[in-house]
Amino acid sequence: MPLLIVALGIVVLLILIMKFNLNTFISLVVVSFLIALALGMPIDQIVKTIETGMGGTLGGIALVFGLGAILGKLIADAGGAQRIAMTLIDKFGEKRIQWAVVAAGFILGIALFFEVGLVLLIPIVYQISKQINISFLWLGMPMATALSVTHAFLPPHPGPTVIAQEYGANVGMVLVYGFIIAIPTVIIAGPLFAKVARKYAPSAFEKTPTGSMASIGDAKQFKLEDTPSFAISAFTALFPVILMAISTIVSLLRDPETDNVFFDFVAMVGAPTTVMLISVLLAVYTMGVARKIPMKDLMKSAENSIAAIGMMLLILGAGGSLKQVLIDGGVGDYVAQIFEGSTISPLILAWLIAALIRLAQGSATVAALTTAGLVLPMMVGTDVNVELMVLATGAGSIIASHVNDTGFWIVKESFGLTMKETFATWTVLETLISICGLVFVLGLSLFV
Repeated sequence: MPLLIVALGIVVLLILIMKFNLNTFISLVVVSFLIALALGMPIDQIVKTIETGMGGTLGGIALVFGLGAILGKLIADAGGAQRIAMTLIDKFGEKRIQWAVVAAGFILGIALFFEVGLVLLIPIVYQISKQINISFLWLGMPMATALSVTHAFLPPHPGPTVIAQEYGANVGMVLVYGFIIAIPTVIIAGPLFAKVARKYAPSAFEKTPTGSMASIGDAKQFKLEDTPSFAISAFTALFPVILMAISTIVSLLRDPETDNVFFDFVAMVGAPTTVMLISVLLAVYTMGVARKIPMKDLMKSAENSIAAIGMMLLILGAGGSLKQVLIDGGVGDYVAQIFEGSTISPLILAWLIAALIRLAQGSATVAALTTAGLVLPMMVGTDVNVELMVLATGAGSIIASHVNDTGFWIVKESFGLTMKETFATWTVLETLISICGLVFVLGLSLFV
């Protein structure tokens, strides 16, 4: 019954948005209430659950997105995004620019959270697409693929790091095996899949970008000599990566059993919110003050960027509400019970359980952690490689991103896609990443 209720709830959501053109934010809140009632949640807990889901989601990403949008807008309005775009086009050529964007997404994705990577790269990718007059999504989708793959498979991202702790796996080996799996997965699900998707979902690739994140990169065109230098522009855009990378390296040197103010300070500076705040302050100087741009104009850019993402933040929060309803309503627990006592291969079982929990309640992190708790007892007495178990669980936990996943709404709003286009591109793409991950894990298990 819980899975049927979820399925019916998703159908109602799609009807409200696609048939009746009801605002996505309102539709998500309405469906969250309906599913909560249908799951039999205590009536006095429903509003609290919806508010908790909204607050929990926005608490984690509102500051990051807000500051990231300001950073992107400051770089775009000063001509920094245009300078980076033109330099990349000049160095790689138009024919290879998609691979340059994928490489940039992969490198940044190792250090950055998925959301941070998007808000930094989308304005630059938008500028590139405008300069050489090619589809925004043609470049944007492979870039998002690279960010998603690194988020799913490579520590120090939260998912693989936490799962490694649960399984008692060696984080360093997870990183090594993760690279082996991530690189071919990015190639298949990124540039190669984009060619296929453009054939069966042409409208998504042909449209003029209207997404809130794309509008951040939509700045006036400059003469190249009037833009900041490539070194300054790239340093400002990459500064969050540099800070996070330093913080990660320092944290690896820390003895977890000792208290140290220095390490605590570095951890605070390396948190995404702090990183983005410091990066914005740097951009105010490099993109504004140093170029004699009045502070009033800089703050106007900041205000415009926040106005551009206001509705997107509400939609993301409402998506978090729906996810919280499904978690508190016990949907994940119900899926977990189905597999109790199973004798399937631990690697396939971990992927399968994580995939079903992900489909049912949306959160990749919850799916991964729930799976770890269920699969651990089944691993006893087997010689399965625990590092590969981490990657199999991570692969299952990102399958088929749809309406109960915050990432679905981030991509839809960022690229200005319709519901149908988002399903045809992003949902299929995430499923492809998940399946590739499982296939490569099984292949690797033959050798390690």
